[in-house]
Amino acid sequence: MKNKTYTATLYAIGAAALYALNIPISKILLKTVSPTMMAALLYLGAGLGIGLINVARQRKTNSESKLTKKELPYTICMILLDIAAPILLMMGLKLSTAENASLLGNFEIVATSLIAMVFFSEKVSNRLWIAISLVTLSSVILSLESAASLKFSTGSLLVLGACICWGLENNCTRKLSSKSTAQIVTLKGLFSGIGSFAIAISLGESLPRIPFIGAALLLGFAAYGLSIFLYIRAQRDIGAAKTSAYYAAAPFIGVILSFILFRDEVTLQFFIALAVMIVGTYFVITDTIALQHTHAHLHAHSHEHEHDGVMHLHEHTHEHSHLHTHADTSGAEHLHDHTQTEDHNHQH
Repeated sequence: MKNKTYTATLYAIGAAALYALNIPISKILLKTVSPTMMAALLYLGAGLGIGLINVARQRKTNSESKLTKKELPYTICMILLDIAAPILLMMGLKLSTAENASLLGNFEIVATSLIAMVFFSEKVSNRLWIAISLVTLSSVILSLESAASLKFSTGSLLVLGACICWGLENNCTRKLSSKSTAQIVTLKGLFSGIGSFAIAISLGESLPRIPFIGAALLLGFAAYGLSIFLYIRAQRDIGAAKTSAYYAAAPFIGVILSFILFRDEVTLQFFIALAVMIVGTYFVITDTIALQHTHAHLHAHSHEHEHDGVMHLHEHTHEHSHLHTHADTSGAEHLHDHTQTEDHNHQH
């Protein structure tokens, strides 16, 4: 059991580290690859890579529910938003520092939570309101061109626009959460990549040289594809809250990598924003952990089996209990209505 937990923890840290590669390495490749083409190659790399893993693991994934026509509107929205978001990110990254862009990525927490509250009637806890306020404050500080100016940086605004698109996309993807993750990642990667590629060609952007195409595809597979694969593997053994807590390190790993690679001049403004963002992230992590509690409730499950060569899908419900760390200290078990645990992190 300890070995399983240790391995799952490494998976979670690995997922964060791989996603953290996205911005600093993309910043380097953007010197040669145009922003829209870069976005296309990143998502194509994720779609192709996870698609191959899915084929290799087909026997294990056959039992997972596939997408149906019912989920088509959310699937289309997910793909369209995954076309817009990376294009905005790459355009913003070209105009700003990798350190700023990495840290601003946390604004996705704000966008995801507020959109879930407004459009899907999800409750926002007191801890999360504090986190939203602090992350927003940090994002504003980072976006100002100087401490004495109220003018916002164009690059930062584009990155924030990407975060808002991904906040919408997270809420669409949540509606598909009971379906095959490998299928969802493959679809979003391939179709979003193809869509971005079509836009890049229509804008007159040309394909880069083969070594840069390979590098962008590989980065997309690692940062957007393999990162999600490891994230899901970690969740199976240590749960969503602990996995999310480890994954929250991704923007800060990105900042460290950016400092090492680019050695940009660091301002007092950035350090203030970094401190505020760290505190805000702390409240996100503690809120996520507090959502886990002891409860008994009904779950609906589906499973497939075969009769006479025909595959059948059946649904059933059963009541059971989960033992988690409770938000209060009473340790009591109780029966109540249960809603899906909110995931404050992103899986692109």
